[in-house]
Amino acid sequence: METTSRAVAQTPAAEGGQQAPSARRTVDDYLRAPFPWYGLDEAFTGPRRLMQVGMTADGVVEHGSIGHGDEPTVRNEHVAGGDQEAKEKFAVVVTVAANPSRRTADGTGLLEATSVSSAAWLAGVGLLSFTWPGQMDHALRDDWLEQQTETAWVLADDLDGSDWSTLSLPVDGVPTAFHYRESEFGWVLAGSTSAGVHVGAYGRGMSAYGLGFAVVKDIAAYA
Repeated sequence: METTSRAVAQTPAAEGGQQAPSARRTVDDYLRAPFPWYGLDEAFTGPRRLMQVGMTADGVVEHGSIGHGDEPTVRNEHVAGGDQEAKEKFAVVVTVAANPSRRTADGTGLLEATSVSSAAWLAGVGLLSFTWPGQMDHALRDDWLEQQTETAWVLADDLDGSDWSTLSLPVDGVPTAFHYRESEFGWVLAGSTSAGVHVGAYGRGMSAYGLGFAVVKDIAAYA
């Protein structure tokens, strides 16, 4: 996808209850989106947070992520002692605008269409970004990440393949079919909504089978 991601730092509020500038910019990026954002539905009562927004080169918001549960961190599980109980429990929901192939703002080229595969790839790469296999040397992680990112794209491009199963989960209260796969690093799923967006999700420590998705009523409340 021809987008750039704007990482979100979790910035504490400034004195007097005012949001810090970086937090304000983050909310503004989400508010610029011409599509609704999705997160876990009201059955999830844990913490929620804004994570990152993906934009085209001319500043159009195309996708973004909302985190739920623990804040995931990249950690070498071997160095950490492999303590299974200490692993974070999180789920991240990725919303992707459903766009056909279209011209760039200057009219000189075409932007790639977005699809369920786009949501699956973004979710797969998102999971990898918080993954560090045990016993892997720090110097090798970049090579591993590059290789696994390519693998994630190949898998996302073949959603009807044997690596994926079908999982039905509620979206705005309506049962919806998702493509779903598990790995040693966590799980990834992707599907479409009637609201004109694709939804991807990834997580670890939280079961995907009990999740539900709903439109975020007030994205600014997540800041």
